[in-house]
Amino acid sequence: MIEIISKETLFTYNLYHITKAFFPEAEIRQCVDGEQEPLVKLTVDGGSCFSVAEVPGIGAEVQSDVCRQMRKRFVTHKVYEYLSERTGRRLAWGMLTGVRPTKLVMQKIESGKSEKEIIEFLKEEYSVSDSKAKLAIEIAEREKRQLECLHTPEGFSLYVGIPFCPSICSYCSFSSSPADQWRGQMDAYLDALCREIRATAKMAKGKILDTVYIGGGTPTTLSAGQLDRLLLCIEQNFSMETVQEYTVEAGRPDSITKEKLEVIRKYPVTRISINPQTMQQKTLDLVGRKHTVGDVKTIFHLARTLGFDNINMDLIAGLPGESAEDMRDTLAQIEQLGPDSLTIHSLAIKRAAKMGQDAKVNRTSKSEKTFSSEIGQMVEDGAAAARRMGLLPYYLYRQKNIAGNFENVGYAKVDKAGIYNILIMEEKQTILACGAGAGTKIVLPEKMTLENGKTTNLIRIENVKNITEYISRIDEMIERKGEWLWH
Repeated sequence: MIEIISKETLFTYNLYHITKAFFPEAEIRQCVDGEQEPLVKLTVDGGSCFSVAEVPGIGAEVQSDVCRQMRKRFVTHKVYEYLSERTGRRLAWGMLTGVRPTKLVMQKIESGKSEKEIIEFLKEEYSVSDSKAKLAIEIAEREKRQLECLHTPEGFSLYVGIPFCPSICSYCSFSSSPADQWRGQMDAYLDALCREIRATAKMAKGKILDTVYIGGGTPTTLSAGQLDRLLLCIEQNFSMETVQEYTVEAGRPDSITKEKLEVIRKYPVTRISINPQTMQQKTLDLVGRKHTVGDVKTIFHLARTLGFDNINMDLIAGLPGESAEDMRDTLAQIEQLGPDSLTIHSLAIKRAAKMGQDAKVNRTSKSEKTFSSEIGQMVEDGAAAARRMGLLPYYLYRQKNIAGNFENVGYAKVDKAGIYNILIMEEKQTILACGAGAGTKIVLPEKMTLENGKTTNLIRIENVKNITEYISRIDEMIERKGEWLWH
């Protein structure tokens, strides 16, 4: 057990996540004691205690945003160096705890900083490794070129969420429900969803639609008829003339049929995902995926036969029981298929996921240092396989509790990068979201002060996750969005 006592809440978030990165299996208890003398006391397993007494030259009485950030970074750095020395490990992303490292890099690029200056900044301020700093810069530069082709800020993107899956994977914490339990309510859900889509289209009238993304859950848990109804509703209410990318997450092979793919082909969909996560049957069975490796290959070839020329596939590095050799075998099978884009995720276990609650599934006999090294090898092998397929890294994000403190990277052919994925990371365009659990992000032309005193140019509006409540409260969801839209 690890105990962290902070003098101020300013330090609690960073210290928790940095400590968790070094000790992912440990129980971490935090509290704030404004009366204690050191700023931070950290105790591991009731033994040795490490403390940070003060920040030289900057006292707690100085409350400017810049000074607060300097104090937080100083304390985080001290704790990071202590934990690094204690464990004999350096984290690939150093002290960075945010999920969008490329957003930080993008700001530096836009301010005119050179590659050398950005690398030095990431190393000195956050202890980021050379390889990850260079990766972040490469991706940010590619994102910047892609964003310049969009209608920002006058444009927008549309997200539509289908919160159903054939079964719930043990590592999943997304807002999704088993489809078989909701068959009787799917039409009612579509009624509410189409109502929200129509209302959203009216709110967005006069604005330019750049991308459409239908995600979930698994959209292809809908029947072919229901899928047709949804895609028709979108086409009837939004102009598709300016759309540069239209994605449908076909996702789980056990939810895809020829009839459903034919429905998707009727509409101006440009990109689909067929996501195996692994090509090891033992792992698919363990994590609750109700399909076979053979199903993945069959569906992929079927999609190609029907004319889909932009297919994404997702893999996860660090699934339970898998070794680097398993990952290499998976990558070899993916290379034979030849997808147009590939996303390599490092496993991130959230408390809401079954795997996060099941100690037997989550336990590993390997030391954290060995496990981290193996994840690193999987990530490197994934990058090498992508290069062999002619896929370049185009977007990157990180998650809390991510295995080995690594990252998720999307690779794509030059003309097949997932534009919506970039927009989600960089937050430079409004994304209007419809569906249970969907989150709208409204990018304002300039910063404004909220009721809590914070200033921001990004407004988030979350729909309720509960499907029954979403159906019954759909008018409320529409009204909440309308209050802010194009403020």
